Amino acid sequence: MIGFYVLIGIISLVSMLVSNRLKSKFKKYSKISLRNGMSGAEIAEKMLADNGIYDVKVISTPGRLTDHYNPKDKTINLSEAVYNQRNAAAAAVAAHEVGHAVQHATAYDWLTMRSKLVPVVSISSRFSQWLVIGGLVMGAASGGAGIGFYIAVAGLIMMSLATLFSFVTLPVEYDASNRALAWLKNKNMVTQQEFEGSKDALKWAARTYLVAAIGSLAMLLYWGLQVLGSRD
Repeated sequence: MIGFYVLIGIISLVSMLVSNRLKSKFKKYSKISLRNGMSGAEIAEKMLADNGIYDVKVISTPGRLTDHYNPKDKTINLSEAVYNQRNAAAAAVAAHEVGHAVQHATAYDWLTMRSKLVPVVSISSRFSQWLVIGGLVMGAASGGAGIGFYIAVAGLIMMSLATLFSFVTLPVEYDASNRALAWLKNKNMVTQQEFEGSKDALKWAARTYLVAAIGSLAMLLYWGLQVLGSRD
């Protein structure tokens, strides 16, 4: 189990470093006021209109970095700071979330796949590790054979779905950022300095998903080796 704790420690450390870097980037670019004077909410509403989307509502949601698009009720939820502020960071986040709404409206394949995985992963992610550990314990008690092994394999399959979800999320997030940046530039919504700030902020936001995906894969490989090794 020492290896498990070491792995958890490394993943947590990298995740914390990237998260802190993201927060510092957003703090930095929150100081770059938009020349056009538009708030994040206004940016989102204009991008929706420019893409011919009129059935999505832009609303404010409590918290920090809580911004997200909800495909169920078609709402773009912007954190209070992003919703009200008029800077490069707010523009980047608002446009990114609209990017998801555009994906939904155009039936973007990766978003469709991720949406289908959500209900399955929401259940499997809660039980997968317990099944793996429980299966290994049962297997050890019975000499590495029997039902314990199959329980652990079932846990691995569930864990693999969560890993798949993490990697499917990557193209969804990167594509939303690309759509956001293309719109900000092509519609001359921001100056070059504002654009570079928006681009850098979204780059670090995407890296949080990349770290999560790599961490999920590392955990899957670790437990996979433990389960398969228990058969030897």
